[in-house]
Parts: sequence; C-alpha cells; structure tokens
Amino acid sequence: MKFSVTKENLLEGLQKTQNVVSNRTTLPVLSNVLIETTETGIRLSTTDMEVALRCDIPAIVEKPGATTLPARRLLTIVRELPASDIQIETDSKNISSIRSGQSFFKIFGLPKDEFPAFPSSKEARTFQIKQSVLRDGLRKTSYAISMDETRYVLNGILFSFKEGMLKLVATDGRRLALFEESIDAELAGKMDLDFIVPTKAINELQRLLLDDGEATLSVSDNLVSLELNGSLLVSKLVDGNYPNYKQVIPATEDVKESITLEREAFLTCVRRVSLLSSDKASSIRLNFTKNNIEVTSNTPEVGEARESIAVAYRGRDFSIAFNPEYMMDPLKNLPNDEVYLRLIDEMSPGVLEINSGFLYVLMPMRVSA
Repeated sequence: MKFSVTKENLLEGLQKTQNVVSNRTTLPVLSNVLIETTETGIRLSTTDMEVALRCDIPAIVEKPGATTLPARRLLTIVRELPASDIQIETDSKNISSIRSGQSFFKIFGLPKDEFPAFPSSKEARTFQIKQSVLRDGLRKTSYAISMDETRYVLNGILFSFKEGMLKLVATDGRRLALFEESIDAELAGKMDLDFIVPTKAINELQRLLLDDGEATLSVSDNLVSLELNGSLLVSKLVDGNYPNYKQVIPATEDVKESITLEREAFLTCVRRVSLLSSDKASSIRLNFTKNNIEVTSNTPEVGEARESIAVAYRGRDFSIAFNPEYMMDPLKNLPNDEVYLRLIDEMSPGVLEINSGFLYVLMPMRVSA
C-alpha cells in the first residue's frame, strides 16, 4: 500500500476515529486503526467491539492495500509532522514508513485480517433525520445519563419514535431530561419504535454532528448506525427495557408554584453560591419569599454563601434544596433567555421547562433546616 495525504485531512480523520479505541483491551489489534485504500482516497476504521466508527478522507493512492497501525501513536506522530504533505508506504510485513518534509518514521502494524469485520445489519429500518435536531436534543439530555454501571439500562439515551414525535430521554434516577421534536410527516405514520443508544456512541455522535445537513439513521434489533459527513458510526444497542419515565414527571395540575427565571443570571447565581458546596452530597437551598429567591449553601467546616435574585413571585414562603450540579446542568445547555421552574412542595420533584420541546425533572434533597 502506498498513498499521499495532507496532514490536515489525515489528522481530522484520526481525531474522529481515535476516541473509539479502548485503553483496556486483551486484543492488540483493537488498539489499532484500520487503514484501507478506496477509489477516492483512504478509509479509517476503529472499533472496541461495541462501537465502530469509520470515515473516508481524500488521498492520492499509488498502490492499493490495507494495514492496521497503533491509533493513538499514529495520531501523535501526525500531529507533530513538520510538513503538510505526508507519504505512507506499507510493505508485505505490515511495516509502514511515514515521510513528511525531513521527518521519517517506521511503525510496525498488524495485518487487516486480524481486524474485526465492520458490523452491519441486513434488516434495518432506515430514515433521514436533521443533524441539527439530533445535536440539539443530545446537548439537552446527555448530561443526565447514568454513570452507574449496575443500572446498565440507564447507561444511554432512549430514542423514542412515536405519534409523529422523536423523544430523547436520559435519567440517572435523581434527575431526568426529556427532549421532543416533531418529525417528518411522511415518517410519522411509519415510525413506532424505542431503542437505547449507549453512552460511548452518544459521545462519538456528538463529536460528529453539525448544525446543517441530514444523517441517515438505521436501526435493527441489536444495532444502530448513523451515516453523516463522510463518517459511519455503528453501535450495539443497550439490551433491556427503559423504565417508564412518564410516571416521574409531575402532573401539570399538581404544580403549585411557577417561577420565570432569567437563565444566565440564575445560572451565575447558583454557580457562585455552590462554590462552598464541594462534594456530591452537598446542596443549595432556594428560599422563596415575595418577589425574591435567596439561594444559600451551608457546608460544615467549609462555610456558607447566600445571594438573592429578584423575581416575579407572589406565592407562599417556602424552601426547597437541590444538588447544585444537577441544577446547573440544564441551565448550561439551554440557549433560552428564560426558563420556568415549576414546584409542588418542599419534598416533590421540581420541573425546569422552556417554551416547548424540553423538560427537566429534578429530585429535591432532604436537608436539615
């Protein structure tokens, strides 16, 4: 195999694919990137046997072929090369020579035959979806994915296509983020399925998505694939049934108080007050009085902080405590100027909403007065 490629294109391709490579693997070839020549250039592929990613980049191919090279080491080398033009040549023993300007490297690789076959499904349901919708939805929900590996069904995002709507749901049992968007009318009547995309695939997808264009989404019983921007991401689905998230969303008629908040000002206030809430068990307290919210934190052996925000509030005086990090997560990922905080009482979940398409449920914390 022999080809020439620009540093910019090769670096972009390696940066796209290297995150899939696992740091802990008993199969040496899984630490490598598969490099294959195509009619228009080269194709880079990586996998950890759960998630696979490949992308095509332009190159001038002098001799077709394929090899696998250590992904992260190759990325480090390419990043430091002095010239924009790179020539890579691989011999029959999978030893690759890399030349760029006055630099020369020789890297030992492994044969293509040892690399796992790229996953595919013959009985997949395929449709188009706007990248901007996916990007927006994942930004508004992915922070709520559970990191607890014992609750594997929550280690991902639920994609639900039903009744003309796409819903994305993430929860860790202490908070829940829900995004919804209407889908193409032609698809609406055909789509009725739920599937759970694991965290690693979500992270890779977020790196690939742009604000323009469409993605081709294909789903089978155990695989999901997304083709976009010259890349193909394939992942195994999380096996299991997602819990009934609707039952934790407070009914509208139960809401006693609704407060309009200026998102950026409220976020800044919570961030400042939470500076003295240093561990995950800590909390901030929202104290509601007429036209005012006082945000406070009091951490033993650390200190206390308080700050007030003027709001249009005429309800009863009461207090409710939340985890500050969980309170800030949606505020950091919403573009809206205003958000709405819906509350029932001190011990019931609070709901953070915007005008449409997003809802966030947050469990209160039990703390002493």
